[in-house]
Amino acid sequence: MAFNVIGLAPGRVSSATTYLTTLASTIKAFVRPSPLSHHLSFKTTQFAFSRFSASPLSFSSLRQSKRSFHGGRIVAMTSSSTSPAAGSVNKPEEEWRAILSPEQFRILRQKGTEYPGTGEYNKQFEGGIYSCAGCGTPLYKSTTKFDSGCGWPAFFDGLPGAINRTADPDGRRIEITCVACGGHLGHVFKGEGFPTPTDERHCVNSVSLKFTPQNTDL
Repeated sequence: MAFNVIGLAPGRVSSATTYLTTLASTIKAFVRPSPLSHHLSFKTTQFAFSRFSASPLSFSSLRQSKRSFHGGRIVAMTSSSTSPAAGSVNKPEEEWRAILSPEQFRILRQKGTEYPGTGEYNKQFEGGIYSCAGCGTPLYKSTTKFDSGCGWPAFFDGLPGAINRTADPDGRRIEITCVACGGHLGHVFKGEGFPTPTDERHCVNSVSLKFTPQNTDL
């Protein structure tokens, strides 16, 4: 990096040189080494001085740059994602048949449907998380569940990245499946006029879900 010093009085050149040398030493002392450190050099010889105006604004900017190191460490922003990887749970059908109940296998793996009004979670509105009964991937928050009167658990939205949508072969409905294991959940309908933020109804089989109370931090 280079700082151009233009029209600086002799007395101020010395002051600026001292300040910039101190700044370079401070940065060099506090910045943590990294694999990219060979790209960085804080030698005072890199501060090229030519004639420039030493205005208060110029030195204010330098001081602000020094403060941005936050105690001598470069702060990097990181993000984490809780979205499951598509197809991350891949088992042969024989294994699914062994670990699921006959009814779970019929619905999750063979795309069956439970009778309306019979599901365990149809009228449940306790706080918690609804996960895939096949692989345990979190799918819905209880805060998105509503009473649609359709006879199956209804949600107006799923957790980000947790649910796949695929048009049925006849094109009449949109199937929803667990993104991790491909387990059949039900169908999603839009534009039915429910007073929800998305105007969608995820019509989900209770058998496809497993409820965990009070875990709403996802």
